[in-house]
Amino acid sequence: MFGSTRSGANAYAKVGLETGVVAASPHKLIVMLFEGAITALNAALAHMSAGELEQKGKAVSKAMLIVDEGMRASLDKANGGEIAANLDALYAYIVQCMFQGHLKNNPAKLEEARTLLMELKGAWDSIGATAQPAAAAAATQPAARAFDSLSPRSMSFVSA
Repeated sequence: MFGSTRSGANAYAKVGLETGVVAASPHKLIVMLFEGAITALNAALAHMSAGELEQKGKAVSKAMLIVDEGMRASLDKANGGEIAANLDALYAYIVQCMFQGHLKNNPAKLEEARTLLMELKGAWDSIGATAQPAAAAAATQPAARAFDSLSPRSMSFVSA
């Protein structure tokens, strides 16, 4: 009559995630994308080892979408120079590893993609650790907003 406890918990988690996304800095959004892709790959590997091919496919597809339509799409290739071009190529390679791992049911390819994502996430985490003190100092002084070519572009999430 009132729905299951699970659907209520899912709705609560969704609201929490949406609130976290709205309140997150561009840097934190990228970290969240890394976390989501890594979590999806962990699930894919677990489903693969359990022989749950349909669930594995869904998890790999989710990870691929996060990397391709989240991380790659947020790169500003026009202003990001060599770094953005290299990240674009690396993200494309990671998606290819996931695709091959899924297609050939090869856990080594999924592991390779996961390892690369974890290494990149570590780099983003260390950038955040060094950027936070600088951001706090900048917040106390009025200054022109700097352009960061690797930050996600502004996107509108308004539905028609």
